[in-house]
Amino acid sequence: MTGINDLIDNEVKSSDVVLFMKGTPQFPQCGFSGKVVQILDYIGVDYKGVNVLADPEIRQGIKEYSNWPTIPQLYVKGEFIGGCDIITEMFQAGELQQHFQEQGVPVRVA
Repeated sequence: MTGINDLIDNEVKSSDVVLFMKGTPQFPQCGFSGKVVQILDYIGVDYKGVNVLADPEIRQGIKEYSNWPTIPQLYVKGEFIGGCDIITEMFQAGELQQHFQEQGVPVRVA
């Protein structure tokens, strides 16, 4: 499992914003992933999508990496932020946009 953990760790740390999701940002394969993609696209954040459906090891590994049972999972500057519910709540409260700005990640909508 170490190999997959290193791979995930590298993904998380190589981009400012990484979304582990089912499908791709262009073609989300589940409603929850799609909702987070819509939010990120709406606030204009540049992010990298990692399709967990393409690799069962990553799909299982990311859950162990974050100790979080569900996908999607959003990471900002190497820090796990949360899944769909948390991201949606933060977005609606304006906290998500604020968090990105505090982390030095440009957003289109403040």
